Amino acid sequence: MTSIKQIQITFDCAEPERVARFWRQVLGHVVPSPPAGFATWGEFDRALPDHQGSAYAFIEPAGEVPRLFFQRVPEGKVVKNRVHIDVRAGTGLVGEERVSVLEAECARLVALGGVRVRLLPADEENESCLLMQDIEGNEFCLD
Repeated sequence: MTSIKQIQITFDCAEPERVARFWRQVLGHVVPSPPAGFATWGEFDRALPDHQGSAYAFIEPAGEVPRLFFQRVPEGKVVKNRVHIDVRAGTGLVGEERVSVLEAECARLVALGGVRVRLLPADEENESCLLMQDIEGNEFCLD
């Protein structure tokens, strides 16, 4: 029997707020209320002089999916990330209809600062998906 009640997904990055804002716009999530005693997250951040700008988080409005947390780390991204997010835009669609929906969503994400890497065409086992990168080069699939 487990005692785990919830999880969060953490991104290591150079600019937590910048990366978090990208993902918040991608997913349509919201910034939670600041901690008790602080009117804004900026006020809270300024209260941490040695750690200003070191972290940022947001949640899905209904609170049904994990919180995403972004933390500053000194090292840059070197290799392919071992865990990635699949952004499900084409669920239930196949063929050209699926690719058309993925390309339209890709254009929106590129306008936010994402990078289109390549289309992975459908094969005998999988439908088409788009490999993309966020604004710090973290890979994700648009599928």
